[in-house]
Amino acid sequence: MGYNLFKIVEVPEVFNRKLNEFRASLSAAISEGKDITFADNDITYALKLQHDRLAEKGLRLDYDVYSRGEDGRSGKFHAGSNWKDAHYESTVCFSPFGVKRKVSRDGKICFKDDHKCVLYETITDVVTGAHPDQDPFCCPSCGALSTVAGLQNGCEYCGTRFQMDDLFPKVTGYYFLEEPGMTKGEFKSGYIKFYIATLIGLYLLGCILNGAVFLPQNLAKNIPTLIGMLIGLPLASLIMGYVLYAYFLFMRLIVKAIASAGKMGTAGSRSSFETRMKKVSPEFSYEYFTSKAISLIKTAVFSGDERDLLFYDGGALDPKMKDIIDLNYGGALGCMGFQDEGNFVTVVTKAYFDVLYANEKGIQAKSQVFRATFKRRTDIPVNLNFSMTRIECPSCGASFDATKNKNCPYCGNQYEITTDDWALTELKYN
Repeated sequence: MGYNLFKIVEVPEVFNRKLNEFRASLSAAISEGKDITFADNDITYALKLQHDRLAEKGLRLDYDVYSRGEDGRSGKFHAGSNWKDAHYESTVCFSPFGVKRKVSRDGKICFKDDHKCVLYETITDVVTGAHPDQDPFCCPSCGALSTVAGLQNGCEYCGTRFQMDDLFPKVTGYYFLEEPGMTKGEFKSGYIKFYIATLIGLYLLGCILNGAVFLPQNLAKNIPTLIGMLIGLPLASLIMGYVLYAYFLFMRLIVKAIASAGKMGTAGSRSSFETRMKKVSPEFSYEYFTSKAISLIKTAVFSGDERDLLFYDGGALDPKMKDIIDLNYGGALGCMGFQDEGNFVTVVTKAYFDVLYANEKGIQAKSQVFRATFKRRTDIPVNLNFSMTRIECPSCGASFDATKNKNCPYCGNQYEITTDDWALTELKYN
């Protein structure tokens, strides 16, 4: 996922409005536990778990996601990759933003940072002409399970009526990816600092080599040297400062390339895996799988006990993961390999995240790599609108929230998540 360098397409205004509403509401959802009613229920659930984790540790995490578009237009999103099935279409939208995070305890700030990022949000809408009337959907007002048609006629629990544009489009995924480049203003600011440092350095070097002349009390007595220094020193600093700054930027690029090297080299496995899945569901895309994987990993990490989750079928997570208070996708999900047996496919991934830990050592920011293994049936097409918060029991047809029940509360049968979605079977540090 990334920029379309050949054709930049602005998203429709209704998309742009909801994308920016999500951005503006993110801090309140994390720090105060408020719902984002126009977001996917899985996102809302993961954010609630993150808020609970912070509350348990007595911490508050505030996000200030501010616009930094150089064209002067605040918060204009552009369209990137997309995928769709018979009823729904999802589009990855992006826009440059800055992200200021602040962690506090009892009103006292204990950590803060500021990153220049590109915000990626996935937004899902109903395909024109398609009518998913009987698809299960949670009421944005009271959270009760209903159907799309039922909510338009009036929720049977709270009575609220919705129009289709109240329910769709909705945000179904998001992450911040730190931008490797810099704006003209940032380049200029950095260069000025190098120029001043070089100017001071050359003057001090002159004092060391020929202090009798370069010392301030002697410059006034030596007019030719003073004139030469006033002309030559700034000019030399201008050139040398630029060379040093260019070298610094080059070395920084090399360091980042080395740090990112592990994210590369999995294209072959990814291509084979995507080809295999497209035979089952032609609408399948690796971007869709990445969005789903991020959601499952974050929910497992922030959960109180991951073994109670319907979609998790593995052992207890590393205790250190219980210290994670913020988890942001690092821009790469490598497919390390997959195994196809019968009607099931198992895929092993290497997932890169930027992680914020809170423990006895304080607040620590780290780049972390997880090894995550996922499993799914391959004889049933992918449902791009599937959510674990609204599951239809295959035995009795009743809808229920699978984040609270592993068994159908109506007929008692255990629900097998791999029937409709991916299951996370292992999550550990790589």
